[in-house]
Amino acid sequence: MTTGDSWRLAVVSAGTSDPSTTRMLADRISGRVADLAGRRGYPIRATVIDLRELATEISTALVSQLTGPRLRDAIAALAAADGVIASTPIYKAGASGLFASFFHVLDNDLLIAKPVVLAATAGTARHALVVDEQMRSLFAYMRTMTVPTSVFAAPEDWADPALNKRIDRAAAELVLLMESGLAQRVRDESWRSYQHEFGSAGGTETGIELDSDLMRLAAGGSAAGGSAAGGSAAGGQPDEAPPAAGESTADSSSDGRW
Repeated sequence: MTTGDSWRLAVVSAGTSDPSTTRMLADRISGRVADLAGRRGYPIRATVIDLRELATEISTALVSQLTGPRLRDAIAALAAADGVIASTPIYKAGASGLFASFFHVLDNDLLIAKPVVLAATAGTARHALVVDEQMRSLFAYMRTMTVPTSVFAAPEDWADPALNKRIDRAAAELVLLMESGLAQRVRDESWRSYQHEFGSAGGTETGIELDSDLMRLAAGGSAAGGSAAGGSAAGGQPDEAPPAAGESTADSSSDGRW
């Protein structure tokens, strides 16, 4: 990237209260990223995606595949982002259902190679490993580039200088990954090897092979080698008529053996 270019940062927060410690943690990381990037000559344009405001549209997308206008805007912000901060509260030893549902409705290829900071808050330090045991695997499936340092905050952490050190470390890692331009280079040089086989459009929806056995059968036609009524199979040989009811399909010269 060229010095002076602005970087786009998407900040995803699944906090449900107002004010929200989950949002506060995401904002602190975002502020530190902006500070470090600014020192390197890259101004930051941050877009906050507050999932509690999208809850209805997320649930609708889950059950009907219909995407509302605000959810579309959030998806567009993620697609355009150079880096992502993903922050969630931890409930019952797992990431928030709202957080997980949001990422479940995204195209599987949307975040390939994008640098991501994972962050979480909880009412007890006993949930500290959820970030690395559960969230990291979700983002690994989406083939993002999660930074090595995750950020977790329990109530007692907010006054602990160690939290700021973790935030500084995660922010520095995100800035370095954004500066490398890795996500764009992956798209330019090896995109196809990163795409998921299923559950993804990835910009290739116009390249679907319609002239395939599966698509012909789905449309009520026949598989390859078949033809319209009265036609012939590939190779110029006439189509073989189906056997009459009760007639064996074995060759008459096979003595009944298959």
